Amino acid sequence: MRIISGKHKGRNLIAPKKLPVRPTKDMAKESLFNILNNSFYFPDLKVLDLFAGTGNISYEFSSRGVDDILAVDAHAGCIQFIEKTVDLLDMNIRTLKSDVFTFLERNTEPFDIIFADPFYDMDLADFEKLPQLIFENKLLLEDGVLIIEHSNKTGLEHLPYYDNSRKYGGSVFSFFKN
Repeated sequence: MRIISGKHKGRNLIAPKKLPVRPTKDMAKESLFNILNNSFYFPDLKVLDLFAGTGNISYEFSSRGVDDILAVDAHAGCIQFIEKTVDLLDMNIRTLKSDVFTFLERNTEPFDIIFADPFYDMDLADFEKLPQLIFENKLLLEDGVLIIEHSNKTGLEHLPYYDNSRKYGGSVFSFFKN
């Protein structure tokens, strides 16, 4: 896993093999951040990284100047790896070990960008529950965006607040807005 741009550009990070993760590929990540860079001023953002895994997306946001990032994952090993990397690279990323759905039901803090990268084989009903909880609980700030990464075999176009998608190989980023 490589940080593509910013303060830590080119930095390679090796996650333990035992973590149940599938980090976002560099090409897809670079394309996503090019899209976001055209719409947002990174130092002003509040970012929520759901199903954070290795923290790949959080590191990219932090390297590009975002100082308010919360990474949520249910796996203790993932949280420990993120915390270790945050200390190593002196990044401003908060972590929370929690089931994502439980967190979304209880959280009241809104964000500019919410990125969710659940397991590709997660039930469609759970994929549908993500934007439902986020929009019902008003977890996006005005002009905010929810991005869900999923397999090209999963379609989310039918969901409320769906705006558009971008496909990169077998991965898709679906964008949701108010």
